[in-house]
Amino acid sequence: MDEGRLAVPAAVADGAIAVGVAALLVGTGLSGPHPAGDRELFGSVLLAAGGLALAARRRAPLTVLAVTGLCAVGYLGAGFEVLAVSYLVAVYGAVRAGHRAAALAASVGLLAMLPLTARVFHGGPVREVVAQARNTLEIAWLIAALAAGEAVRQAERRAQKAERTREETARRRADEERLRIARELHDSLTHQISVIKVQSEVAVHVARRRGERVPEALLVIREAGREASRELRSALEALRDDDAGPHGLDHVPGLVQRFRATGLEATLKVGVGGQPRPVPAAVGRTVYRIVQESLTNVARHAAATTVSVLLDYRPGILAVRVDDDGEAASPSAPTPGLGLLGMRERVTALGGELHTGQRGAGGFTVRAELPTNGAS
Repeated sequence: MDEGRLAVPAAVADGAIAVGVAALLVGTGLSGPHPAGDRELFGSVLLAAGGLALAARRRAPLTVLAVTGLCAVGYLGAGFEVLAVSYLVAVYGAVRAGHRAAALAASVGLLAMLPLTARVFHGGPVREVVAQARNTLEIAWLIAALAAGEAVRQAERRAQKAERTREETARRRADEERLRIARELHDSLTHQISVIKVQSEVAVHVARRRGERVPEALLVIREAGREASRELRSALEALRDDDAGPHGLDHVPGLVQRFRATGLEATLKVGVGGQPRPVPAAVGRTVYRIVQESLTNVARHAAATTVSVLLDYRPGILAVRVDDDGEAASPSAPTPGLGLLGMRERVTALGGELHTGQRGAGGFTVRAELPTNGAS
Protein backbone atom coordinates (compact mmCIF):
# COMPACT_ATOMS: atom_id res chain seq x y z
CA MET A 1 0.00 0.00 0.00
CA ASP A 2 1.33 3.45 -0.87
CA GLU A 3 1.99 5.78 2.02
CA GLY A 4 -0.99 8.02 2.71
CA ARG A 5 -3.43 5.89 0.70
CA LEU A 6 -6.24 4.07 2.47
CA ALA A 7 -6.81 0.50 1.29
CA VAL A 8 -10.47 -0.44 0.86
CA PRO A 9 -11.29 -4.15 1.21
CA ALA A 10 -12.44 -5.73 -2.05
CA ALA A 11 -15.73 -6.92 -0.51
CA VAL A 12 -16.59 -3.39 0.63
CA ALA A 13 -15.73 -1.93 -2.78
CA ASP A 14 -17.80 -4.57 -4.59
CA GLY A 15 -20.75 -3.96 -2.26
CA ALA A 16 -20.60 -0.22 -2.84
CA ILE A 17 -20.44 -0.71 -6.61
CA ALA A 18 -23.40 -3.10 -6.49
CA VAL A 19 -25.55 -0.67 -4.49
CA GLY A 20 -24.56 2.20 -6.76
CA VAL A 21 -25.38 0.30 -9.95
CA ALA A 22 -28.70 -0.90 -8.50
CA ALA A 23 -29.66 2.66 -7.57
CA LEU A 24 -28.59 3.92 -11.01
CA LEU A 25 -30.64 1.26 -12.83
CA VAL A 26 -33.78 1.75 -10.74
CA GLY A 27 -33.53 5.54 -10.94
CA THR A 28 -32.92 5.55 -14.69
CA GLY A 29 -35.65 3.00 -15.34
CA LEU A 30 -38.34 4.78 -13.35
CA SER A 31 -37.43 8.23 -14.68
CA GLY A 32 -37.68 7.17 -18.33
CA PRO A 33 -40.28 5.30 -20.39
CA HIS A 34 -41.46 2.30 -18.41
CA PRO A 35 -44.57 0.13 -18.07
CA ALA A 36 -47.18 0.47 -15.36
CA GLY A 37 -48.82 -1.90 -12.94
CA ASP A 38 -47.37 -5.34 -12.28
CA ARG A 39 -44.78 -4.98 -15.03
CA GLU A 40 -43.43 -1.86 -13.36
CA LEU A 41 -42.99 -3.69 -10.07
CA PHE A 42 -41.55 -6.77 -11.77
CA GLY A 43 -39.09 -4.74 -13.82
CA SER A 44 -38.02 -2.61 -10.83
CA VAL A 45 -37.23 -5.72 -8.79
CA LEU A 46 -35.13 -7.11 -11.64
CA LEU A 47 -33.32 -3.79 -12.05
CA ALA A 48 -32.37 -3.80 -8.37
CA ALA A 49 -31.51 -7.52 -8.34
CA GLY A 50 -29.25 -7.18 -11.37
CA GLY A 51 -27.29 -4.41 -9.70
CA LEU A 52 -27.03 -6.03 -6.25
CA ALA A 53 -25.81 -9.30 -7.78
CA LEU A 54 -22.56 -7.52 -8.66
CA ALA A 55 -21.49 -7.79 -5.00
CA ALA A 56 -20.42 -11.38 -5.75
CA ARG A 57 -18.72 -10.72 -9.09
CA ARG A 58 -15.22 -11.61 -7.80
CA ARG A 59 -16.27 -14.79 -5.99
CA ALA A 60 -18.64 -16.16 -8.64
CA PRO A 61 -18.18 -14.26 -11.92
CA LEU A 62 -20.04 -16.77 -14.09
CA THR A 63 -23.02 -16.96 -11.74
CA VAL A 64 -23.23 -13.17 -11.61
CA LEU A 65 -22.97 -13.06 -15.41
CA ALA A 66 -25.95 -15.42 -15.71
CA VAL A 67 -28.04 -13.59 -13.09
CA THR A 68 -27.46 -10.12 -14.53
CA GLY A 69 -28.15 -11.42 -18.05
CA LEU A 70 -31.47 -12.94 -17.01
CA CYS A 71 -32.41 -9.78 -15.13
CA ALA A 72 -31.58 -7.71 -18.21
CA VAL A 73 -33.77 -9.94 -20.39
CA GLY A 74 -36.57 -9.59 -17.85
CA TYR A 75 -36.63 -5.82 -17.35
CA LEU A 76 -35.94 -5.02 -21.02
CA GLY A 77 -38.65 -7.44 -22.03
CA ALA A 78 -41.02 -5.88 -19.49
CA GLY A 79 -40.64 -2.54 -21.22
CA PHE A 80 -37.88 -0.69 -19.35
CA GLU A 81 -35.64 1.14 -21.82
CA VAL A 82 -32.47 0.97 -19.72
CA LEU A 83 -28.92 0.19 -20.77
CA ALA A 84 -27.91 -3.12 -19.15
CA VAL A 85 -25.17 -1.59 -17.02
CA SER A 86 -25.12 -4.44 -14.49
CA TYR A 87 -24.61 -6.98 -17.26
CA LEU A 88 -21.76 -4.94 -18.75
CA VAL A 89 -20.02 -4.84 -15.36
CA ALA A 90 -20.56 -8.61 -15.04
CA VAL A 91 -19.03 -9.14 -18.49
CA TYR A 92 -16.01 -7.10 -17.45
CA GLY A 93 -15.63 -9.18 -14.27
CA ALA A 94 -15.97 -12.50 -16.09
CA VAL A 95 -13.39 -11.58 -18.74
CA ARG A 96 -11.03 -10.29 -16.04
CA ALA A 97 -11.36 -13.65 -14.27
CA GLY A 98 -10.37 -15.44 -17.49
CA HIS A 99 -13.82 -16.55 -18.70
CA ARG A 100 -13.63 -14.88 -22.09
CA ALA A 101 -15.42 -17.57 -24.08
CA ALA A 102 -18.27 -17.81 -21.57
CA ALA A 103 -18.73 -14.03 -21.52
CA LEU A 104 -18.77 -13.85 -25.31
CA ALA A 105 -21.21 -16.76 -25.65
CA ALA A 106 -23.53 -15.31 -23.00
CA SER A 107 -23.46 -11.90 -24.69
CA VAL A 108 -24.35 -13.37 -28.10
CA GLY A 109 -27.13 -15.34 -26.48
CA LEU A 110 -28.43 -12.26 -24.72
CA LEU A 111 -28.54 -10.22 -27.92
CA ALA A 112 -30.45 -13.08 -29.56
CA MET A 113 -32.95 -13.44 -26.70
CA LEU A 114 -33.81 -9.76 -26.25
CA PRO A 115 -35.88 -9.30 -29.44
CA LEU A 116 -37.66 -12.64 -28.91
CA THR A 117 -38.51 -11.76 -25.31
CA ALA A 118 -39.69 -8.30 -26.23
CA ARG A 119 -41.87 -9.71 -29.02
CA VAL A 120 -43.48 -12.20 -26.62
CA PHE A 121 -44.17 -9.51 -24.01
CA HIS A 122 -45.15 -6.68 -26.34
CA GLY A 123 -46.19 -8.32 -29.59
CA GLY A 124 -44.67 -5.38 -31.46
CA PRO A 125 -42.95 -5.40 -34.86
CA VAL A 126 -39.75 -7.45 -34.87
CA ARG A 127 -37.84 -4.76 -36.76
CA GLU A 128 -38.63 -2.15 -34.12
CA VAL A 129 -37.72 -4.47 -31.25
CA VAL A 130 -34.46 -5.54 -32.89
CA ALA A 131 -33.53 -1.90 -33.49
CA GLN A 132 -34.19 -1.12 -29.84
CA ALA A 133 -32.25 -4.11 -28.45
CA ARG A 134 -29.29 -3.92 -30.77
CA ASN A 135 -28.67 -0.23 -30.94
CA THR A 136 -25.16 0.93 -31.52
CA LEU A 137 -24.64 2.19 -27.98
CA GLU A 138 -25.37 -1.17 -26.35
CA ILE A 139 -23.09 -3.09 -28.66
CA ALA A 140 -20.34 -0.51 -28.26
CA TRP A 141 -20.56 -0.70 -24.46
CA LEU A 142 -20.53 -4.50 -24.61
CA ILE A 143 -17.38 -4.51 -26.72
CA ALA A 144 -15.81 -1.97 -24.36
CA ALA A 145 -16.59 -4.19 -21.33
CA LEU A 146 -15.05 -7.20 -23.05
CA ALA A 147 -11.95 -5.25 -24.05
CA ALA A 148 -11.52 -3.64 -20.61
CA GLY A 149 -11.81 -6.97 -18.81
CA GLU A 150 -9.27 -8.58 -21.12
CA ALA A 151 -6.87 -5.65 -20.81
CA VAL A 152 -6.98 -5.74 -17.00
CA ARG A 153 -6.57 -9.52 -17.00
CA GLN A 154 -3.49 -9.32 -19.20
CA ALA A 155 -2.04 -6.52 -17.06
CA GLU A 156 -2.53 -8.57 -13.89
CA ARG A 157 -0.92 -11.62 -15.50
CA ARG A 158 2.09 -9.56 -16.56
CA ALA A 159 2.39 -8.10 -13.06
CA GLN A 160 2.25 -11.56 -11.48
CA LYS A 161 4.83 -12.89 -13.92
CA ALA A 162 7.14 -9.95 -13.23
CA GLU A 163 6.78 -10.52 -9.48
CA ARG A 164 7.63 -14.20 -9.84
CA THR A 165 10.64 -13.29 -11.98
CA ARG A 166 11.90 -10.84 -9.35
CA GLU A 167 11.48 -13.42 -6.59
CA GLU A 168 13.27 -16.10 -8.60
CA THR A 169 16.12 -13.71 -9.43
CA ALA A 170 16.49 -12.67 -5.78
CA ARG A 171 16.42 -16.31 -4.66
CA ARG A 172 19.02 -17.31 -7.23
CA ARG A 173 21.32 -14.46 -6.21
CA ALA A 174 20.91 -15.41 -2.56
CA ASP A 175 21.78 -19.04 -3.37
CA GLU A 176 24.85 -17.96 -5.31
CA GLU A 177 26.00 -15.71 -2.47
CA ARG A 178 25.38 -18.46 0.07
CA LEU A 179 27.48 -20.92 -1.91
CA ARG A 180 30.23 -18.32 -2.36
CA ILE A 181 30.40 -17.73 1.38
CA ALA A 182 30.46 -21.48 1.98
CA ARG A 183 33.43 -21.86 -0.37
CA GLU A 184 35.26 -19.00 1.31
CA LEU A 185 34.69 -20.46 4.75
CA HIS A 186 35.74 -23.92 3.62
CA ASP A 187 38.90 -22.70 1.90
CA SER A 188 40.03 -20.44 4.74
CA LEU A 189 38.62 -21.32 8.16
CA THR A 190 38.18 -25.07 7.81
CA HIS A 191 41.87 -25.73 7.26
CA GLN A 192 43.02 -23.44 10.07
CA ILE A 193 40.53 -24.83 12.58
CA SER A 194 41.46 -28.37 11.59
CA VAL A 195 45.12 -27.62 12.23
CA ILE A 196 44.35 -26.20 15.69
CA LYS A 197 42.12 -29.15 16.52
CA VAL A 198 44.61 -31.79 15.36
CA GLN A 199 47.61 -30.14 17.02
CA SER A 200 45.79 -29.75 20.34
CA GLU A 201 44.62 -33.38 20.21
CA VAL A 202 48.17 -34.56 19.53
CA ALA A 203 49.62 -32.40 22.31
CA VAL A 204 47.13 -33.76 24.87
CA HIS A 205 47.73 -37.33 23.72
CA VAL A 206 51.53 -36.99 23.91
CA ALA A 207 51.40 -35.36 27.35
CA ARG A 208 49.23 -38.16 28.74
CA ARG A 209 51.41 -40.89 27.26
CA ARG A 210 54.42 -39.33 29.00
CA GLY A 211 52.51 -39.15 32.26
CA GLU A 212 52.78 -35.39 32.32
CA ARG A 213 50.13 -33.03 33.63
CA VAL A 214 48.05 -31.64 30.77
CA PRO A 215 47.78 -27.83 31.07
CA GLU A 216 44.23 -26.58 31.55
CA ALA A 217 44.72 -24.07 28.73
CA LEU A 218 45.57 -26.88 26.33
CA LEU A 219 42.38 -28.75 27.27
CA VAL A 220 40.38 -25.57 26.71
CA ILE A 221 42.01 -25.12 23.29
CA ARG A 222 41.23 -28.72 22.37
CA GLU A 223 37.57 -28.41 23.39
CA ALA A 224 37.25 -25.04 21.63
CA GLY A 225 38.69 -26.58 18.48
CA ARG A 226 36.22 -29.43 18.59
CA GLU A 227 33.29 -27.06 19.13
CA ALA A 228 34.47 -24.67 16.42
CA SER A 229 34.80 -27.58 14.00
CA ARG A 230 31.26 -28.76 14.74
CA GLU A 231 29.80 -25.27 14.44
CA LEU A 232 31.61 -24.58 11.19
CA ARG A 233 30.50 -27.91 9.74
CA SER A 234 26.88 -27.12 10.64
CA ALA A 235 27.18 -23.65 9.13
CA LEU A 236 28.62 -25.03 5.90
CA GLU A 237 25.87 -27.65 5.67
CA ALA A 238 23.23 -24.95 6.08
CA LEU A 239 24.87 -22.67 3.53
CA ARG A 240 25.21 -25.45 0.98
CA ASP A 241 21.71 -26.77 1.52
CA ASP A 242 19.83 -25.94 -1.68
CA ASP A 243 16.54 -26.55 0.13
CA ALA A 244 17.35 -24.26 3.04
CA GLY A 245 14.90 -21.63 1.82
CA PRO A 246 11.82 -23.83 1.33
CA HIS A 247 12.08 -25.46 4.78
CA GLY A 248 8.94 -24.54 6.68
CA LEU A 249 6.16 -25.86 8.89
CA ASP A 250 5.67 -28.97 6.76
CA HIS A 251 9.25 -30.04 7.54
CA VAL A 252 9.00 -29.70 11.34
CA PRO A 253 7.55 -33.21 11.93
CA GLY A 254 10.39 -34.78 9.96
CA LEU A 255 12.91 -32.69 11.87
CA VAL A 256 11.54 -33.88 15.22
CA GLN A 257 11.56 -37.46 13.94
CA ARG A 258 15.24 -37.25 13.01
CA PHE A 259 16.20 -36.06 16.48
CA ARG A 260 14.03 -38.79 17.99
CA ALA A 261 16.20 -41.31 16.13
CA THR A 262 19.24 -40.11 18.11
CA GLY A 263 17.70 -41.44 21.34
CA LEU A 264 16.13 -38.19 22.46
CA GLU A 265 12.48 -38.55 23.46
CA ALA A 266 11.07 -35.75 21.30
CA THR A 267 7.37 -34.98 20.98
CA LEU A 268 5.44 -32.58 18.76
CA LYS A 269 2.04 -31.01 19.43
CA VAL A 270 0.36 -28.91 16.75
CA GLY A 271 -2.72 -26.69 16.87
CA VAL A 272 -3.27 -26.57 20.64
CA GLY A 273 -5.07 -23.22 20.85
CA GLY A 274 -6.57 -23.28 17.36
CA GLN A 275 -6.73 -25.24 14.15
CA PRO A 276 -3.58 -25.29 11.98
CA ARG A 277 -3.82 -22.80 9.14
CA PRO A 278 -1.57 -21.46 6.39
CA VAL A 279 0.99 -18.87 7.50
CA PRO A 280 3.37 -16.64 5.52
CA ALA A 281 6.41 -18.45 4.14
CA ALA A 282 8.86 -16.36 6.20
CA VAL A 283 7.03 -17.33 9.40
CA GLY A 284 7.18 -21.01 8.47
CA ARG A 285 10.91 -20.83 7.73
CA THR A 286 11.59 -19.04 11.01
CA VAL A 287 9.63 -21.62 13.02
CA TYR A 288 11.62 -24.39 11.35
CA ARG A 289 14.93 -22.72 12.19
CA ILE A 290 13.87 -22.10 15.79
CA VAL A 291 12.95 -25.75 16.29
CA GLN A 292 16.10 -26.92 14.48
CA GLU A 293 18.44 -24.73 16.53
CA SER A 294 16.69 -25.57 19.80
CA LEU A 295 16.84 -29.32 19.21
CA THR A 296 20.47 -29.06 18.14
CA ASN A 297 21.36 -27.20 21.34
CA VAL A 298 19.53 -29.80 23.43
CA ALA A 299 21.37 -32.65 21.74
CA ARG A 300 24.77 -30.98 22.09
CA HIS A 301 24.76 -29.09 25.36
CA ALA A 302 21.98 -30.35 27.62
CA ALA A 303 21.93 -33.60 29.59
CA ALA A 304 18.32 -33.98 28.53
CA THR A 305 16.28 -37.10 27.89
CA THR A 306 13.03 -35.49 26.74
CA VAL A 307 12.14 -32.43 24.70
CA SER A 308 8.72 -31.19 23.61
CA VAL A 309 7.87 -28.96 20.65
CA LEU A 310 4.59 -27.05 20.69
CA LEU A 311 3.05 -25.11 17.77
CA ASP A 312 0.15 -23.00 19.02
CA TYR A 313 -2.10 -21.26 16.49
CA ARG A 314 -3.66 -18.15 18.01
CA PRO A 315 -5.59 -15.30 16.34
CA GLY A 316 -2.98 -13.46 14.27
CA ILE A 317 -0.06 -15.26 15.98
CA LEU A 318 1.81 -18.54 15.65
CA ALA A 319 3.58 -19.44 18.90
CA VAL A 320 6.36 -22.02 19.08
CA ARG A 321 7.77 -23.44 22.29
CA VAL A 322 10.59 -25.94 22.86
CA ASP A 323 11.09 -27.33 26.39
CA ASP A 324 13.68 -29.83 27.60
CA ASP A 325 14.43 -31.48 30.94
CA GLY A 326 18.18 -30.98 30.84
CA GLU A 327 20.20 -30.10 33.93
CA ALA A 328 21.70 -26.62 33.97
CA ALA A 329 25.20 -26.04 35.23
CA SER A 330 24.03 -22.99 37.18
CA PRO A 331 20.67 -21.42 38.00
CA SER A 332 21.42 -18.43 35.83
CA ALA A 333 20.51 -18.31 32.16
CA PRO A 334 23.31 -19.43 29.83
CA THR A 335 25.22 -16.90 27.82
CA PRO A 336 23.46 -16.54 24.45
CA GLY A 337 25.48 -18.06 21.64
CA LEU A 338 25.35 -17.47 17.93
CA GLY A 339 22.43 -19.89 17.65
CA LEU A 340 20.21 -17.96 20.06
CA LEU A 341 21.36 -14.68 18.55
CA GLY A 342 20.38 -15.89 15.08
CA MET A 343 16.96 -16.98 16.35
CA ARG A 344 16.39 -13.60 17.97
CA GLU A 345 17.36 -11.76 14.79
CA ARG A 346 14.96 -13.87 12.69
CA VAL A 347 12.08 -13.37 15.12
CA THR A 348 12.68 -9.63 15.51
CA ALA A 349 12.81 -9.16 11.73
CA LEU A 350 9.23 -10.48 11.54
CA GLY A 351 8.02 -8.27 14.40
CA GLY A 352 7.82 -11.15 16.87
CA GLU A 353 9.14 -11.84 20.36
CA LEU A 354 11.61 -14.46 21.61
CA HIS A 355 12.03 -15.58 25.23
CA THR A 356 14.70 -18.02 26.41
CA GLY A 357 15.72 -19.14 29.86
CA GLN A 358 15.68 -21.77 32.57
CA ARG A 359 12.44 -23.52 33.47
CA GLY A 360 11.23 -23.55 37.04
CA ALA A 361 10.94 -27.34 36.99
CA GLY A 362 14.39 -27.72 35.47
CA GLY A 363 15.63 -27.63 31.93
CA PHE A 364 15.59 -24.89 29.33
CA THR A 365 12.79 -23.30 27.31
CA VAL A 366 12.64 -21.37 24.05
CA ARG A 367 9.41 -19.48 23.33
CA ALA A 368 8.66 -17.36 20.28
CA GLU A 369 5.53 -15.57 19.11
CA LEU A 370 5.39 -14.65 15.43
CA PRO A 371 2.68 -12.45 13.87
CA THR A 372 0.99 -14.10 10.92
CA ASN A 373 -0.50 -10.88 9.53
CA GLY A 374 1.69 -8.77 7.27
CA ALA A 375 4.70 -11.10 7.16
CA SER A 376 5.83 -12.54 3.88
